[in-house]
Amino acid sequence: MVELHHDPARLTECEWQSMRQEAAELECAWQETYQALIEAAHAEPALRALYPFTSHWALRFSTTTRPRLTVVGPCLMANSDGTYGVVRHLSEDPDRFATAHEAVALAVRLLPPGLGPVAFGA
Repeated sequence: MVELHHDPARLTECEWQSMRQEAAELECAWQETYQALIEAAHAEPALRALYPFTSHWALRFSTTTRPRLTVVGPCLMANSDGTYGVVRHLSEDPDRFATAHEAVALAVRLLPPGLGPVAFGA
């Protein structure tokens, strides 16, 4: 049996599960919007295959696990007004969407081609 810490795919799966649980239990005004974003991203196979992480509640993706993340693709945000944002670079204004699924669809289109399986970020 492969141990969790020896399998980057299992680490990725566990990180997604932890993130989904955290989103469901979050106690804040924008909890439903944030949870919808996490669930929509998780439902998309291209994003679910990447290692998820957050920075200031913005959802990001990596092709490697912690501790050395290799950031790929855009950044997704759940806004306090119930909208969703997608930025390609943190210095730009986000594209805004009414639904999490619209934001996730753009994020998938912005992923670089040919991403392989998640690797260890050692």
